[in-house]
Amino acid sequence: MTILGWLQISLLFLAVLVTAKPLGLYMAKVFAGERTFLSPLLSPVEKGIYLAAGTGPNKEQSWLAYTLSMLAFSLASFLFLYAMLRLQAYLPLNPKGFANVPPDLAFNTAVSFVTNTNWQNYAGEATMSNFSQMVGLSVQNFLSGAVGIALAVAFTRAFARSQATTLGNFWVDMTRATLYVLLPLAIIVALVFVWTGVPQTLDGSVTATTLEGAQQVISLGPVASQEAIKQLGTNGGGFFNANAAHPFENPTAFANYLNIYAMLAVSAALVYCFGQMVGNRRQGWVLLSAMAFLLIAGVLTIYWAESSGNTILTALGVDAVQGNMEGKEVRFGQAMTALYAAVTTGVSNGGVNGMLGSFTGLGGLVPMFLIQLGEILPGGVGSGLYGMLVFSLLSVFVAGLMVGRTPEFLGKKIEGREMKCAMLAVLILPVAILGFSAISAVLPAAVASIGTAGPHGLSEILYAYTSSAGNNGSAFGGLSGNTTWYNTTLGLAMLLGRFAYVIPVMAIAGSLAAKVRVPASNGTFPTDGPLFVGLLIGIIIILGGLQYFPALALGPIVEHFAMLAGQTF
Repeated sequence: MTILGWLQISLLFLAVLVTAKPLGLYMAKVFAGERTFLSPLLSPVEKGIYLAAGTGPNKEQSWLAYTLSMLAFSLASFLFLYAMLRLQAYLPLNPKGFANVPPDLAFNTAVSFVTNTNWQNYAGEATMSNFSQMVGLSVQNFLSGAVGIALAVAFTRAFARSQATTLGNFWVDMTRATLYVLLPLAIIVALVFVWTGVPQTLDGSVTATTLEGAQQVISLGPVASQEAIKQLGTNGGGFFNANAAHPFENPTAFANYLNIYAMLAVSAALVYCFGQMVGNRRQGWVLLSAMAFLLIAGVLTIYWAESSGNTILTALGVDAVQGNMEGKEVRFGQAMTALYAAVTTGVSNGGVNGMLGSFTGLGGLVPMFLIQLGEILPGGVGSGLYGMLVFSLLSVFVAGLMVGRTPEFLGKKIEGREMKCAMLAVLILPVAILGFSAISAVLPAAVASIGTAGPHGLSEILYAYTSSAGNNGSAFGGLSGNTTWYNTTLGLAMLLGRFAYVIPVMAIAGSLAAKVRVPASNGTFPTDGPLFVGLLIGIIIILGGLQYFPALALGPIVEHFAMLAGQTF
């Protein structure tokens, strides 16, 4: 670890903090339907969409209608993308003549991009045409991110309203999230990426002459535009198989910095937007503080673990001063690789600029654990916010039990219905992660796909289902996931992690919106101070993480202590 490394990490978080307030205020105006500086340009487009769809801001929906609209839209998106992938060979903009995507892989990919997971069991430059990348995958990067934002905004309105029967309109919220938030930011970031050297072309490849005089075919495509929304929408699906470790996706140190910033910017600003919309900015800062504490702890742990090196490699004569550089890009180094790994798993992004399976046991454990906490640090765009609010409700319920008072959060009493739905949501992830992992650890066809036997092989399986159910999309590496078993079960885990989670969350929103919002009294447990931050962090670790400890103890924890003892498996 170096002073320069600490400075790089600190400046990145400072940049996110500086932009969280202005971007959050802007989004609060957007979703309140107020005029913004983009209104003269985009308002006619917005109204045209509503006219064509037969909807509008004045046609609000109940929580059930809102949820059903989201499910119907997601189903239509899945069918559209699945059909496109299955018919890829017959569609335009296919300069390399790629064949149709096989059924099980098309199912996995369509589910992955519709659920904002972007798990990739394929090499993009060798599988997907430009048409599939642009019209299929990039479009879903926008729409799946917009769906998450819309759901978070609806949940926010549940706290802001009193005795309400509606939560807004799904189609309106999704349209505004796309037009006013994701699209303008993506255009700006894409142009900056082009400036840093990221390709943006419809050409499929270019032939270069190497120093030895040989001819090398280098894959190209519309990379910058997909890279921008990949990060801003916390999608993570890379144009190339190597993702952000590829020099065409991430060519310079500045591009790498922008990648990390873009992952955090919208999700962090949404938390401030929440505080603004509910009329309590301090509450937004409290939630953001808890998220930041856990994320920074994750960054520091990975940085320390990877900088400390690998005793096994040191024994073989590798310079320990360099730390563990296995699987890392030299142009990024330990600090920026550790920061990227923690951020991408804390925000439900899934892009990588280093191979997580090559990290040390402890360094690989932290990204996995950050996903298992519920993808709330600050999580995917929208999904991280409503996930954190579920933990907030659980925290005030525990506080109410301790002090013997009816729990309240932002003036809404938290009762049995909300707690049942909250616990149902929290239990979805461990059921999907541990259930599928347990079966795959003993099923011969599944075990045959692991790249390394022993604890690391278990980590490969556990990470795959953690990433898919957590809608993250990053891979531990080593696991050959492009099989019928993994394509199918990972797809099912993604569906559970997205939709089985959000349905009880929206039920909570409907219940809270109908309640009277009462002012705080002397007996109200304060939720906008440091005491609540500590309680919230404790609940997240206990309910969100400790249930995975036995599985982690058999995988990365065993690896860590084996490395300290100089043993290999």
